[in-house]
Amino acid sequence: MGESSARPRRSMLYMPGSNARALEKARTIPADALILDLEDAVAPDAKETARGQVCAAAASGAYGKREVIIRINGLDTGWGHEDVPAVAKSGADAVLLPKVESADQLAHLDSLLRQWEGPENQAIMAMIETPLGVLHVEEIAREAPRLTCLVMGTSDLSKDMHARDTPDRLAMLPSLGLSLLAARAYGVAIADGVHLDLGDDEGFERACRQGRAMGFDGKTLIHPKQVAGANHAFAPSEDEVAWSRRIIEAHAQAEAKGEGVVLVDGRLIENLHVEEAQRLVALAEAIAELEAA
Repeated sequence: MGESSARPRRSMLYMPGSNARALEKARTIPADALILDLEDAVAPDAKETARGQVCAAAASGAYGKREVIIRINGLDTGWGHEDVPAVAKSGADAVLLPKVESADQLAHLDSLLRQWEGPENQAIMAMIETPLGVLHVEEIAREAPRLTCLVMGTSDLSKDMHARDTPDRLAMLPSLGLSLLAARAYGVAIADGVHLDLGDDEGFERACRQGRAMGFDGKTLIHPKQVAGANHAFAPSEDEVAWSRRIIEAHAQAEAKGEGVVLVDGRLIENLHVEEAQRLVALAEAIAELEAA
């Protein structure tokens, strides 16, 4: 199991691996993470070409400090087993496995990456996009090796559940909540699912606000036009950062004096508030560093 960190994942943009022009354009898109896709976005007859293009793109170093993730095909397909040797040596920061339903699937991927001598620090991410994946998400978050992030696949999940798409995403809330609990229990990051209607700006903003309120680290995206909105929604505001710094400073001063109770603007501050303040400040600093690169 991996540890969640302050690495920004406000916006995680899917890029079709078979589209060389899109991979080139991704160099200038200010997403925190790029998911170079070999699975759903690639037709069967383009899999081999896409694999070569994606791995070359990941190896190029052209994406700066953005997190570069390659979504491979499932290991129950021949394509997936052909993806692993190339991806292991690509220099990608992480490998994203679709339709994960058990920790054993990720252990299998880990063993294959080791077999092909991939770097130890190449992370694994898991897509939670089936009913069985949701029901087993606690096991996945607890036991999976190298796991750093859960990625919600709400489109496939909605289809499998026979759910209706509503503005409040009511049908998705139990699955989102269970996955969030598992991620937080075991120190793993988690990204919300995509918003498919590119013409529905209001709905996208509402989904981002909901995801941030629930506790997601960020949102997966299908188009560059969604990046700015996700970056804004999932970043700590200036007021949040300023308040967090005040809490940290006040707590440090109180500790230096041997005082156990801290009041800031009449509010009682406890260790739990300080820990959250430190997380927000670290995240804000990581975002600033990424955007300055």
